[in-house]
Amino acid sequence: MMGPAHSLSGAAAWLGVGAAATAAGHTMPWPVLVVGALICAGAALAPDLDHKSATISRAFGPVSKTLCEIVDKLSFAVYKATRSAGDPRRNGGHRTLTHTWLWAVLIGGGCSAAAIFGGRWAVLAILFIHLVLAVEGLLWRAARVSSDVLVWLLGATSAWILAGVLDQPGNGAGWLFDAPGQEYMWLGLPIVLGALVHDIGDALTVSGCPILWPIPIGRKRWYPIGPPKAMRFRAGSWVEMKVLMPAFMVLGGVGGAAALNYI
Repeated sequence: MMGPAHSLSGAAAWLGVGAAATAAGHTMPWPVLVVGALICAGAALAPDLDHKSATISRAFGPVSKTLCEIVDKLSFAVYKATRSAGDPRRNGGHRTLTHTWLWAVLIGGGCSAAAIFGGRWAVLAILFIHLVLAVEGLLWRAARVSSDVLVWLLGATSAWILAGVLDQPGNGAGWLFDAPGQEYMWLGLPIVLGALVHDIGDALTVSGCPILWPIPIGRKRWYPIGPPKAMRFRAGSWVEMKVLMPAFMVLGGVGGAAALNYI
């Protein structure tokens, strides 16, 4: 799928988690719901770090462009080193390593560890990166015609303000993990969810997605998971733009309202 659809699906997924938590009697503090949805929207773009033309490659100027080139080469190297007899030959690393459940868990776990051991500046960095990506995905039309510096300033300002809100007692810094020293450990959860939602979205397209790697399926270690071919669509097609994106908006709205006990 394209960047805007990925971001919308990520936000909708976290709002759905909030609705489920409310239904189970463990209502999220509203800052966790809002910040988690924004992080998840940003994280839903991150698996495309292996694609030098993706939204994330433009988000941070030369830094993200260079990082995407490095990740593409790393992913391709891992693919070549681990492919089995049934896996096809490839010329690049797109939709390989960064599009797996293992990558999602490692990135989410790494961010949780950074939040715990890196202190406030690590939390601010995590928020900044994902808020910039959320702007690039959710407000993509405005972001495309705006200065990168303005988008970065918006991300930095929002990160600072939201971290201050979360730091207030009862607002969610210690949500879910409330032992001393575990503040913001939950930040890894929307990051894992966003990456997995991205992979599921890509699995719906014609190429499928090797979400389960390194678990082999048949003669393939990089098996492209997906529905029957007749149910798949091309990225950027009318199905994505006219059906899925409106559906994500509606589901996100319903999930947010349910999470806040409005329905």
